[in-house]
Amino acid sequence: MQTVVITGGTGLIGKALTDTLLKAGHTVIVLTRHPEKHTTSEKLRYAAWDPAAGTIDEMAIRSATAVLHLAGAGVADQRWTAKRKQEIRESRVKGGALICKAVAAIPNNIKVVVAASAIGWYGPDPVVPNPAPFQETAPAHDDFLGSTCQAWEESMAPITEMGKRLVILRTGIVLAKEGGALAEFIKPLKLGFATILSSGKQMISWIHLQDLVRLYIYAMETSSWQGVFNAVAPTPVNNRKLVLTLAKELRGNSFLPVHVPGILLKLVMGEMSIEVLKSTTVSSSKLGEANFQFAFPTIEAALTALIKES
Repeated sequence: MQTVVITGGTGLIGKALTDTLLKAGHTVIVLTRHPEKHTTSEKLRYAAWDPAAGTIDEMAIRSATAVLHLAGAGVADQRWTAKRKQEIRESRVKGGALICKAVAAIPNNIKVVVAASAIGWYGPDPVVPNPAPFQETAPAHDDFLGSTCQAWEESMAPITEMGKRLVILRTGIVLAKEGGALAEFIKPLKLGFATILSSGKQMISWIHLQDLVRLYIYAMETSSWQGVFNAVAPTPVNNRKLVLTLAKELRGNSFLPVHVPGILLKLVMGEMSIEVLKSTTVSSSKLGEANFQFAFPTIEAALTALIKES
């Protein structure tokens, strides 16, 4: 069994990871700025860290055999003001830098670090007929999220230089019953409206939360894994198909499809609307070549399971 340090462990993905690791018999240490707010147990404890201040619990690093680094300010939680964009970037870069500094300075038995990144790395699909899905070798886009993801991943590079295994998971839209993107799609459906964004043709590269949790653990436990992997399901879908599939799961045929104009989204969301309206088709072929098996490879399977869980 491993002793796993998790950053971002109080978020949607971190909580699911913690639960799964504990059920498998691992010991989990969650790094948080407010450990006093949480209840500990024999296999679970909370330890202090503060990336902005550059402080971290030394014993957490000494105890660890693996680190799962997820921490970062929510990209879609607030409107993208200049201040918020700085918070999004710095929370990721400073968090990565602190993990690397601690692993280098504190004696430890850490063998692997699995770090989050995002498919924001890639930017929009090329404007050509049937564009090829983005592979891990594609360069970072030059927009805000692309440059942020690049700085995020670069902040973790020292792990490899220390001779430890580093896996980076560029994560797509995570579908979960507990919140995130799915909750936003469901809100208008409660009133009977299936809200298709703009044309609805923009491609969404997604992953079921359970598959993402399994992927983190698989990456942690598989010694041959290193480098960057796209954490997306093998079947991207466009916005229209996702919304209508969800509507049928929830309401049968008792819903009304409604297109929300892109200009309205821009007025309400500002710069962040670019990401909502962007089409990004991302390949999961590298995961397939590495023998990872998805429990939910299609949007139909994923949404059916999520609605049953709700």
